[in-house]
Amino acid sequence: MIMTIPNKTPKTVEPNINDISRISQGAVIRGDLTASTDIRVDGQVDGTLFSEGKVVVGEVAKLSGKLFCTNVDYWGKMTGDLFVKDTLTLKNTSTINGNIHTRKIQVEMGAQINGSIKMISEQEYDQLVATMVRKGPAAPAQKPAPVQPAAPAPKPVAGAPVNPPQAS
Repeated sequence: MIMTIPNKTPKTVEPNINDISRISQGAVIRGDLTASTDIRVDGQVDGTLFSEGKVVVGEVAKLSGKLFCTNVDYWGKMTGDLFVKDTLTLKNTSTINGNIHTRKIQVEMGAQINGSIKMISEQEYDQLVATMVRKGPAAPAQKPAPVQPAAPAPKPVAGAPVNPPQAS
């Protein structure tokens, strides 16, 4: 008896819009974090946080550094700069000690902002991300090319003039 096995091609995994990266209360991240999914932060992040989606920062969360995202609902504390492609919503318990760059902003009574606010376009956001955020693994450091020693100057010939006459 001969059996045939159906040809199964591997399926590509589609990102689920409900996928959320979570930084729980008590967790501390020192360094940069990049995610293509939404992020919920209830812990502490010291560094650059980048999300291609929405970020929710809880009441007990503390961020220091830079935050880049499409949209953000912010309840916690931040020391550093925020860069939001679309809408920043500062809730009544939020404190921002830094500069804000966003296209739209909503501020509840009680929210504190100690810094400047600059309204930017989506194109300006994309330019800021391109210059300030490194996505993916770090490129290996390249060693500089070795410096070649200069060729020694020719030795003067006995009896030759030290400075040859200049043509006029």
